[in-house]
Amino acid sequence: MSIVATLRLPVQSDKVEQLKAFLKADLPDTRRFEGCQAVSIYQDEDVPASIVVWGTWDSRVHFEKYLAWRTARGDQEALGAMLAGNLAVSYLDPVDA
Repeated sequence: MSIVATLRLPVQSDKVEQLKAFLKADLPDTRRFEGCQAVSIYQDEDVPASIVVWGTWDSRVHFEKYLAWRTARGDQEALGAMLAGNLAVSYLDPVDA
C-alpha cells in the first residue's frame, strides 16, 4: 500500500528562495528514485518561511532508502544550512472513510 511522506521545513527567512531553487533542482532525481510515485512542494500562505514537501511513495521503506541516499550524498547537510530549525517528517496511511 502506498504512503504519503511529508517533510515540513522551517526555512530561514532570508533563504526561502534559495531553498525553493535547491528543491526544484533536486526534484528530477527524487521523481526517478525507486518507489517515488509523485512529489510536490508547497509554501505556506500564512508562514512563507514554511515549506512542505509532499510525496507519495510505494512504501515507507522506499522513502527511508531515499532519505538515506540523500544523506549519503550530503544533500541533508546542504538543506540543513538553510533551515531555521529541525525538519519534521510525517508518514501518512490512507484511511477509507
